[in-house]
Amino acid sequence: MTKEQADNGRDDMVIDGPGQANDVPDEFNANYLRIYYGKLFPHADMFKWMSYGNDGKHPGCDKSYFGRREFSFTLENDIYIRFQSFNSVTELENSIKEKCPFKIDIGPVYSVDPAKRHAYAQSGDNVFTPVERELVFDIDISDYDDVRYCCTGADVCLECWPLMTIAIKVIDTSLRDDFGFNHILWVYSGRRGVHCWVCDGKARRLTNEQRAAIADYFHVYKGNENGHKKISLPGLVLYPFLARSYTEVLKGFFEAKLLPNQNLLASEERYEKILEMIPDASVASELRRRWQENKRASMSKDDINIVRWEQLKSILQSGKQKMQGLRRCVEEIVFSYTYPRLDMEVSKHMNHLLKAPFCVHPKTGRVCVPIDPNNCDEFDPTTVPTLPQLLEELNREGPRQDAENEWDRTSLGESVTFFRTSFLQPLLKSCKEEIENSYNAKLQQSKNALSW
Repeated sequence: MTKEQADNGRDDMVIDGPGQANDVPDEFNANYLRIYYGKLFPHADMFKWMSYGNDGKHPGCDKSYFGRREFSFTLENDIYIRFQSFNSVTELENSIKEKCPFKIDIGPVYSVDPAKRHAYAQSGDNVFTPVERELVFDIDISDYDDVRYCCTGADVCLECWPLMTIAIKVIDTSLRDDFGFNHILWVYSGRRGVHCWVCDGKARRLTNEQRAAIADYFHVYKGNENGHKKISLPGLVLYPFLARSYTEVLKGFFEAKLLPNQNLLASEERYEKILEMIPDASVASELRRRWQENKRASMSKDDINIVRWEQLKSILQSGKQKMQGLRRCVEEIVFSYTYPRLDMEVSKHMNHLLKAPFCVHPKTGRVCVPIDPNNCDEFDPTTVPTLPQLLEELNREGPRQDAENEWDRTSLGESVTFFRTSFLQPLLKSCKEEIENSYNAKLQQSKNALSW
């Protein structure tokens, strides 16, 4: 931030951090982005999404709706511009093409135009406040570093990515079955995680308190570094959401995939982390003695991780173990290693910014493409289109004057088509019905008032 900006007290342009621009790959620059935003970024679809049907001619449409949405751009050299607003798809598209943002974040819909917030602040009335925002979730693979051994930090591979797949399955099923939401968009973050946008009208209008209640509904991972117990499972038996998640998703994934792929019980260092979760020291000691004496079991044809897990389950769940806590311990171990780890603060507050779909991640060059929750097992983050790849695909055929959608000539086309047909079209149909019903209800209310 320059001294002039600081002196003026501006909060719409800040430097996000020193030195980060040096990490940007050579192939990721404003010139590459200029082509991407000019030919491939789905500006019109993003505008239609953020308008939620209010861009039509129906008298019930709120013409100011899109113009009260906050957009944030991160430009080259970490220049960060907040509280931008646009009144049309043309304004949005022109600004993106002109500024070539390295990242686009989307914020809430405010009570007034966010670009004019200072004028309202001077009036002394607290009228600048968020009034709508999608219910959002953010899940990062780096939060699973204590249960994966193939990668750390922002690195991800096909051995640990299934942790994100499991998170999608658990959260998506609950949002639909337990809360009745229908219009849910899952998006690859471009590097190390996934974002979820719940876009139903009732989700967008949730208060911060209601958002916090939903986030708490999903929250069982405590992550206490000073204690061995990282999971808090309430009650003597799992309540229905957790029971369903455990039996239908988590248990099978842990035993068939995570346990052998990450070698969770293959070495003393790794199995000690699991033994520390057993509340009965004598039981933990018995398992430890067995495993230390049978190190040569690794030479057998059976996977040592599976063999030891079956031994652990046999002891903890046998009739001799009368203590409820020991039988529950198996479930707690599975939850500790597989249950979704949400960034709770992202979901609790309406004014949180979240990266827009179809951005390009500056560290990887990968596009933030939608993920189909019904086929999320098939999603491979290592094959997501990259910026250089897309530009090469465009150049391969040369310029075409008759191409309506340039992305159909590239590997991005499938993602845009999925976004449009599976998410956007059903959403807009629902929004238009909601606008129509709301308008008719107001008309009826006016007629009733006049009849008095």
